[in-house]
Amino acid sequence: MKKIPAKTILSGYKEHGWFNSNYNMNLYKGCVHGCIYCDSRSNCYNIENFDEVVLKENALEILEKELRAKKKKGIIMTGAMSDPYNPFEKVEKVTREALKIIDKYMYGVSIITKSDLVTRDIDILSKIATHSSVTVNITITTANDEITKKIEPFAPSSKRRFEAIKKLSGKDINVGVLLTPTLPFINDTKENITSIIKEAKECGANWVYTFPNFAVSLRENQRDYFYEKLDEYFPGIKSRYIKEFGNTYWCSSPNQEILWKAFKDECNKNDIMYDHSQIDEFIIKRYKKEQLTLF
Repeated sequence: MKKIPAKTILSGYKEHGWFNSNYNMNLYKGCVHGCIYCDSRSNCYNIENFDEVVLKENALEILEKELRAKKKKGIIMTGAMSDPYNPFEKVEKVTREALKIIDKYMYGVSIITKSDLVTRDIDILSKIATHSSVTVNITITTANDEITKKIEPFAPSSKRRFEAIKKLSGKDINVGVLLTPTLPFINDTKENITSIIKEAKECGANWVYTFPNFAVSLRENQRDYFYEKLDEYFPGIKSRYIKEFGNTYWCSSPNQEILWKAFKDECNKNDIMYDHSQIDEFIIKRYKKEQLTLF
C-alpha cells in the first residue's frame, strides 16, 4: 500500500443516488480482493495498477472540512469504487475514523463491501443510526466458496460475509445482499441464486438486490484481465464468451428469464425484498419511524 495526498473526498450532492445516497466518498483507491470481473479495472477510471491499494493520507482532514462546509445533510455512500474495508483498514482505521466524523456532523452512511471487517464498526454505525440512516450492502455472488476462491480470490469467503450479515442485522442497520455481477456459464444457475436468497434470509438480511439481466460488464482492459483469469480457472469458458457476446458491454446470462423468475419466486417465498424502489421506500420509512420513536 502507498499513500498519496488528496484534494477532495466527497462528490457533489445528488438528490436520489443509489440506496438513497446523496454523496459519494472514496478514502482508498485500488483493491486487493483480486475479483476477476471488477469493473474498476476499466481504462475509463484511470487507475494505474488497480491491485495496489492507495490511501488518501489527508482524507480525514478533508472530510471534516467538507462536511463542516456542506449546507445539505444527507447520506454518504462509500465502496462504489474501492472497498473501504480492505485488509489494510485493520491497521489504518481510516474508514472507522471517517465514520466517527460522519456521526459528529449528523450525516447518514451507505456502505458497499465484500469484507466482514465492517462488523468491527457496529458500535459507530449504531450511533449514526440514532440520528441518520445506515445501510450496509454486502456483495455475495456465489454461495459456493470453492467458486468464491476463483472469482474473488483474496476477499473473505461468502460464509464469512453471511456471518457478517447476521451480526449486523437487528442493530437498527439496514442490511442487504448485492448479488452482482453474475458471470454467465459460471454462477448463473438457479441453485446458486436460490441458495444465496435462502441464506440471506436466514442471516437476517432485509433484501437481496440484483440486475434482471444477470450480467457482467466487460470493457477495455477489464475484459482482457477477465479472459486471462477464465483461461486460468475455467478452461474453455473464454471461447464461449467470445462466441456468445463478442465485444458487448453487458454480457447477460442466456438463462436470464429463467433466473429472474426463480429469483423473484424465491424472494417472495422467503418474504425478502428485491425491488429497488421497495428497498428505498423501506429505508426511508424505517428511518422516519425511528426518528418519531426517538423524539
